[in-house]
Amino acid sequence: MNGFSYWCSTKVLFGEGTASRVGSEVKAFGGKNVLVLYGQGSVIKSGLLDTVMQSLNAEGIRYECVGGIQPNPLSEFAQQVVDDFKDLNIDFVLAVGGGSVIDTAKTVALGLKTPDTPLWDIMCGKVVAKDTLPVGSILTIAAAGSETSNATVLTNKGLGHKRVIRSEVIQPVLAIMDPELTYGLPSYQIACGATDILMHTLDRYFAPDADNAVTDELSEALMRMIVKYGRESMENPNDYKARSELMWAGSLSHNGLTGLGQTLEFSVHQLALPMSAKYDTAHGASLAAIWPAWARYVCSINVPRFARYAREVWGVTERDDEAAAKSGIAETEAFFRSIGMPVTMTEAEGESVKNDIDALAELCSFNRSRTIGAIKVLDFEEMKSVYSSAL
Repeated sequence: MNGFSYWCSTKVLFGEGTASRVGSEVKAFGGKNVLVLYGQGSVIKSGLLDTVMQSLNAEGIRYECVGGIQPNPLSEFAQQVVDDFKDLNIDFVLAVGGGSVIDTAKTVALGLKTPDTPLWDIMCGKVVAKDTLPVGSILTIAAAGSETSNATVLTNKGLGHKRVIRSEVIQPVLAIMDPELTYGLPSYQIACGATDILMHTLDRYFAPDADNAVTDELSEALMRMIVKYGRESMENPNDYKARSELMWAGSLSHNGLTGLGQTLEFSVHQLALPMSAKYDTAHGASLAAIWPAWARYVCSINVPRFARYAREVWGVTERDDEAAAKSGIAETEAFFRSIGMPVTMTEAEGESVKNDIDALAELCSFNRSRTIGAIKVLDFEEMKSVYSSAL
């Protein structure tokens, strides 16, 4: 096995009715003055926010609520929240929602701890995140895995840039996960979520130094379950078994477990981020639109790895590695199509995207100042090639 360092510090409460216990859990982590963040209002309509407030009230915890966080969350919004609450002695940040809300909460918690530092400086790596307020979440969609991850992603609307940072500092201390809270989600959101979950493991699986048998077996089993229960969740959004399995898969796929001992690849995520920044493409849709083109572009570098993926995840039976590898890519593409995801950028955003290849590569390469990838390192011109192949 390759060596690794693994930090998994999030307390998880999983199961029906766990949201009602949020007050006592926040109190156990020292929360006395809580900032509650949520999205576009579904938590109000469902009554979840009332449940949260009642639980906090029962423990004598003060709180302020701020809603309005949008998908592909904005750094400008997070900065405004920090500016509004930096003098109110907030000691815990609670996200009630999905990945966008949790990512915003993580960044707000950083900002409240160091209010004199612009959040975008942290997101761009100009300032290293060293301390934060504790963050907890009540998850309402199985997708981003942010509830147990050490990453956060925000978009700067003014600059048109989307950035991700990773740090053990921002790992949430608490994740409350009730699968029933995901009932009634639109099928498109379920599909985007399942795609995101699958891609969190796929982007770790195709590493050039993958040599940990346990990590591989965990990853492959997890991907099979994501496909199975992603489909079942689409067929019946109120199936507790399917929704619970997919929700737990979301956490396991992005808490570092499926990449232990391997170089972090994540090219597809990096290529997809400019799509979300430029067109506001749903994250899952942008990943599905890019992955088939990226896979075909890099497959020849490690055909045996792609062949193993095809056989272990999709049950491909071709003995020839190259044939098996191609079949595995085709099976993945077919899965995306089967759940209503685009598999090209033009399917996602229309024909006009053909005019934006250079602009997308500029965004992805940080104006030609960086490369991405591990199984194959991609520079500006190669990023353009992948984008062109994804049309």
